[in-house]
Amino acid sequence: MAKRTKTEGEMLQGTLDMLVLQTLLLGPAHGHTVAHAIERGSGDILQVEHGSLYPALHRLEDRGWIASFWGASENNRKAKYYKLTPSGRRQLAAETSRWEQLVRGIGRILRPAVE
Repeated sequence: MAKRTKTEGEMLQGTLDMLVLQTLLLGPAHGHTVAHAIERGSGDILQVEHGSLYPALHRLEDRGWIASFWGASENNRKAKYYKLTPSGRRQLAAETSRWEQLVRGIGRILRPAVE
C-alpha cells in the first residue's frame, strides 16, 4: 500500500460543512452514511474522520441548518439521522456559490490566460 502524503485527503477548513449539507440534500442519513457518501463521492480522495464529522454535525444542528431524529439503521440498530432544513438549503446555496468563486479565482492564478 502506498504511503499517503500529509495533505492527501485533507479538506480546506469550512468545506466539511458544505459537503455534509450537500450529502443531506439527497435525503436523511446517519453519520456513518454521510462520511461514506463524501468519501465515495470524492473517489476516496477525501477522508472523513469521525473526530471531525460529529463536531461538524453538532455545529450544523446548533446553527439550525440540519435537524436530527432517531431511527433504525440498515441492520435494525438505533441510529441518529440528520436531515437538511430549509435554512440549511439556503446556506448550502450560499456556500456553493462562494466555493465556485474561490475555485474560479484559484484557477485564474494557477492557469493564467495567455494574452
